[in-house]
Amino acid sequence: MRARTRLKIGISFILGSNLLFLTHGWIYWMPWSAGVKATLFTIFFFTPEVGTLIGAAVMGKENYEMFRLKAAAILRRIRPAGNVSLTRHYIGLGMFLLPLVPAYLQAFKPEWLPDSSPLRWQAMVAAHLICIGGLFVLGGDFWDKLHALFSWKARVPPAPLAEEPALSLPSSAGADD
Repeated sequence: MRARTRLKIGISFILGSNLLFLTHGWIYWMPWSAGVKATLFTIFFFTPEVGTLIGAAVMGKENYEMFRLKAAAILRRIRPAGNVSLTRHYIGLGMFLLPLVPAYLQAFKPEWLPDSSPLRWQAMVAAHLICIGGLFVLGGDFWDKLHALFSWKARVPPAPLAEEPALSLPSSAGADD
């Protein structure tokens, strides 16, 4: 088999297995027994890892490295901006924290979003999408801060002090008189 054909088959395994993982939500709505659903959830949960291993094995080392480097270059291009304005930061924080509202409503006022309401599902999907969008609005620096939350050795350097004008004390000329 030619290297280009192996590359295409490997990419198909990698992308197909990762896309298959994203389709596992429909299992919940199927009229199957709990055992069948649990089995399919488990299979779909591990599909990306298995598919990526199979894809890498089919591709070979050279093709996998080429694929990995090109994928990393694409992801670097769509990376969020580093420095954001104060307004954008506040908007992003609002978007990031807004999903707490429907979660608290479900916990403390379940009659406002009952289990049988289609609005409950729509509100939760919208809240999750807003939260994910908020992460991008917050920018790359926030991603670094978020990563530092989960890194035990991360340290936050103190913020630089703003230059304050020196206080001018009244001259003491003639005070000794």
